[in-house]
Amino acid sequence: MSEYNLRSAASYVGLILMMAATSILAVLLIGPVKAAGLGAFEDPGSILNAFLFIFAMLVVTAILLILIKWKAQQVISIIIGFSLAAVIYYVVMALFQQLGIGLWADVIGVICAIVIIALLWFYPEWYVINAAGIIVASGCAAIFGVSLSLIPVLILLVLLMIYDYIAVKRSKHMLTLADGVLRQKMPIMFLVPKTKGYSYRKSGFSIRDEKGERGAYMIGMGDMIMPAILVVSAQVFAGGVGVLSIFGLYLPAFGALIGGIIGLLILMVPVNTGKPQPGLPLINGCAILGFFIFCLITGSWNWLIL
Repeated sequence: MSEYNLRSAASYVGLILMMAATSILAVLLIGPVKAAGLGAFEDPGSILNAFLFIFAMLVVTAILLILIKWKAQQVISIIIGFSLAAVIYYVVMALFQQLGIGLWADVIGVICAIVIIALLWFYPEWYVINAAGIIVASGCAAIFGVSLSLIPVLILLVLLMIYDYIAVKRSKHMLTLADGVLRQKMPIMFLVPKTKGYSYRKSGFSIRDEKGERGAYMIGMGDMIMPAILVVSAQVFAGGVGVLSIFGLYLPAFGALIGGIIGLLILMVPVNTGKPQPGLPLINGCAILGFFIFCLITGSWNWLIL
């Protein structure tokens, strides 16, 4: 196998591990998130929640696009920084509350959020970005996964498949957003090196290496969060007595995880052409398909009447 093929294989393995880590950590956070009362919606079964999610996302997207047009880079960094810090705080706080240490859980959460944001600001290397990204993505997935039952989640994922395709291929505003966010010191994405010695800092906050070649794959954080939301929701609402599991992960949730990974790998085929690609149509689509296949295998359909 050539050195190029080895590097490509290593990049693909890195992508798989990050998606798996995001979903597995999100599942592990189910208990702490529930105990801390971190639900995003009061009624998990309301279909309206999916549309509220989309509306909130569109509002945030519009604000960021306006700020990019105004070249308000510092404001964008502050917004992203506070958003990331909030999620990190809630994740760490929820974990330490499980230890019964009360107020100290909040203190530790604040300290961890400050330290991670400081690392992103002063040393935004790809591995720092990815480590912080996994914490944030898994936290978001856990919070929304326990807050949305499966029917709203499935509707949400389908709507996002359509939106992502339009945003990348038609209106192309997602490309403007990605380019604007990419140049921040606190980007909301994952970076997987494609070339040896790639450095996000030395490349001038670009996915191009010092030679001008594509040095890394860029995957949006949403591409990791959305299938993980389905994994968490399936674990909460499609599991239970009589449903088979693998190391505690119920098969419908496992199917969503495997499907998402397969979708990510298929996505890399058009990504290798160098043209921007919408990730959610393939990733969400395969995650949903994997979920339904394993529901069929296990006969787990009780969630339809919940």
